[in-house]
Amino acid sequence: MKEAYRDIIHMPHHVSTTRAQLSMEDRAAQFSPFAALTGHEAAIRETARITDARIELSEDELNELDRKYQLLSDHLSCKSEISITFFQPDRNKSGGAYVTVSGIVKKTDPLFRKIHLTNGEIITMDDVLKIDFIGTT
Repeated sequence: MKEAYRDIIHMPHHVSTTRAQLSMEDRAAQFSPFAALTGHEAAIRETARITDARIELSEDELNELDRKYQLLSDHLSCKSEISITFFQPDRNKSGGAYVTVSGIVKKTDPLFRKIHLTNGEIITMDDVLKIDFIGTT
């Protein structure tokens, strides 16, 4: 044994009079593994998530959508209920998803080419893939 520690080697273990002793769980927690890659698993899941690409419509399909949009605009007083499929861009990566919603048309905005539904949904015609008329109320 080294001479430098001879004066303290046989001293009793110190117990604080002002602080409580740690429980066995708390003492063990000091030595638990450190999660250095916090968020790494979420980043891998986000990268693996698949998004759809926007579908390019033909000239005939665009003309058909314009005709249906015009019908909606001309018959707003009929309270047309529609089912509309549109592209919703993904906020985190390129691409997005096609979403279908149903509702009653509240108004159309010919200047910005938008459809307003009574449920508060606002859909831009540039994102629309398909419009189906369900009926009138």
